[in-house]
Amino acid sequence: MKSLFLAAAFAVVATFPQKAEACTGITLRTTNGCTVTARTIEWAGNDIGSKYTIVPRGYQQQSLTPDGKKNGMKFTARYGYIGLAVEQADYVVEGINEAGLAAGLFYFPEYGEYEPYIEAERERTVSDFQLVSWILSNFKTIDEMQEAIKNIRVVATDARASTVHWRITDETGRQVVLEIVNRTPKFYENTLGVLTNSPTFDWHLTNLNNYTNLSAGPIKTRKVGDITLTAFGGGGGLHGIPGDMTPPSRFIRAAFFQATAPKFDNTQKTVEQAFHILNNFDIPTGIQFTEGEPVPDIPSATQWTVATDLTNRRIYYRTMYNSSIRCFDLRTIDFGKVKFSWAPLDAEKAQPIEMLKP
Repeated sequence: MKSLFLAAAFAVVATFPQKAEACTGITLRTTNGCTVTARTIEWAGNDIGSKYTIVPRGYQQQSLTPDGKKNGMKFTARYGYIGLAVEQADYVVEGINEAGLAAGLFYFPEYGEYEPYIEAERERTVSDFQLVSWILSNFKTIDEMQEAIKNIRVVATDARASTVHWRITDETGRQVVLEIVNRTPKFYENTLGVLTNSPTFDWHLTNLNNYTNLSAGPIKTRKVGDITLTAFGGGGGLHGIPGDMTPPSRFIRAAFFQATAPKFDNTQKTVEQAFHILNNFDIPTGIQFTEGEPVPDIPSATQWTVATDLTNRRIYYRTMYNSSIRCFDLRTIDFGKVKFSWAPLDAEKAQPIEMLKP
C-alpha cells in the first residue's frame, strides 16, 4: 500500500512540478577508462525520508500497481545491489549491483507517457518507481536490459505523478537514457554522460548548440578603438553560461563543468571531483517558493548527492543534513549471505561540526 507521503508528494508534483524535479547527473572517466556516475536529487516540499537499501541475491519483490496493491510482476534478484530509496524500500531511485551495472531515475514531467495500466497484464507490469530495482536485480549489461524490457509494461505508480526517465550505465562505461514517450520506450546512447529533466534528452543535446561561444579559461585582452578591454577575473570564457535552476540551464552547466574537469588516474580522486562539480547544483530551498509562501523546514532542496564507482563497486553519498561523504563497498558484502535491510541515510539529522582549540 502506498505511503501517505507518496500520495501527498505525487499530488504536489502534479500541481507544482517546478518545485520538485531538479535532478542533475554527470559522468566522469579516469585516464585509464574507469567510470564514475554522479547525481543529485531534489525535492523542495519536505524531507523525502531517504534510506539506503541492501538487497541480497534471491530476494523476491513484487511491483505495486496503480490500484495500490503489490500484485504486479514478481522478480527475484539475480544480482545483489545497494540502492538509495525514497520513503520506502520499494522505491529505489539510484543504485549499483554487484555486476557493475548502475541505474537511476530522474523526473521527466510533461513529456513522458507510459502505457495504460491493464489489470489483465498485471503479472508483467512494473511501476515506474520500481524499474530501477528490476534493472539492478536482473542485469549485468545494457544489452540484456534492452532486450528484456520489450517483455514488460511500465506504468505510472500514481496517475497524478510526474513521469520519470532513467539513466543506465554498465561496467564498460556505456550509458543509455531510457524515455517512454507516446507509450513507447526509446533509448538514447548517452556518450556525453549528462542528464537532467524535461524536455527530452535529444532536445537537450540540440540545445547545446546555442552555447558554442562558451569555452574554458580566460577571455583574451582585446582592443575596442583606443580602449583596451580586460576580463575582471579568471574563467571568463564561460561568461553567459545560464545560471538558473531549470533543467535546460543545469544541463548546459553540467556539460561544460564536466567537460573541463581534470582527469585523474584513479577513481577516488574522480569521485571527489564529481562531488565538487555537483556543489554547483545545490539548490537552496527558498528559491523555489514565491515571496509570502511558507518554506519547508529542510536545509536544502538538494536532499542528497551520490557518486558511483562502477569499476570498484563503490557507492558514495552525502545529504542535506550531513555533508560528510559516506561509502558502501559492494566487494566487501557477500550478497549470497547478507540479509535484506534498509536504514535512513542519516542516523542523526545534524551536520557534525568539529570544534577546534588553539
